[in-house]
Amino acid sequence: MKILLLEDDKILCSSLKEFLELEGYSVDAAFRGEEVFDLTFEQHYDLYILDVNVPEINGFDILHALREAGDETPAIYITALTDINSISKGFSAGAEDYIKKPFDPEELVLRIKSRFQQREKVIHYGDITYDPASKSIRKGSQTITLGEVQQNIFHTLIQHQNKVVESYTLMDFLEQPSANALRVNLAKLKNKLGIEIKNIRGQGYMIENI
Repeated sequence: MKILLLEDDKILCSSLKEFLELEGYSVDAAFRGEEVFDLTFEQHYDLYILDVNVPEINGFDILHALREAGDETPAIYITALTDINSISKGFSAGAEDYIKKPFDPEELVLRIKSRFQQREKVIHYGDITYDPASKSIRKGSQTITLGEVQQNIFHTLIQHQNKVVESYTLMDFLEQPSANALRVNLAKLKNKLGIEIKNIRGQGYMIENI
């Protein structure tokens, strides 16, 4: 799991980053609000850990802006704010969890594991990240939207990597099933995602493991 940590207290930030990395997470640290936008523009994260009171733009407004831009990355707030209005504002902005300072880093790890263990089912293929549950596709930092037909074809192929999916199975997703229509949809899918879909002559198609 790749984590973006926003914390303006550099000592605390360094300690949390080190602790999370020892737990096997990859962590990028930011100390100012605007840094979050720069980092999220360049790459995709699996989780945001956000302090609220940080320079330039507060954590609530950061997450609200990310959600407005279509970024659904799960988020946890870490903050000294304890009043119910602040907690309510945090959840309204789109956070999944809220931890009050001071806290034990082990508690943070437990929260991550308990709330986001289902994300281990996410499929990573090259620079593509696919969540079968929500059917969301990201290529690098970009969200990819597919039509229903191509979405169903991709969903089937990516979950059967290195296995041939018979042509008639894929044609079931087409409104007017035919070999030509299937080839057209596969070609469009390959172009949109930049992936190789192998034709196994006389049998079907497959996505090979990278």
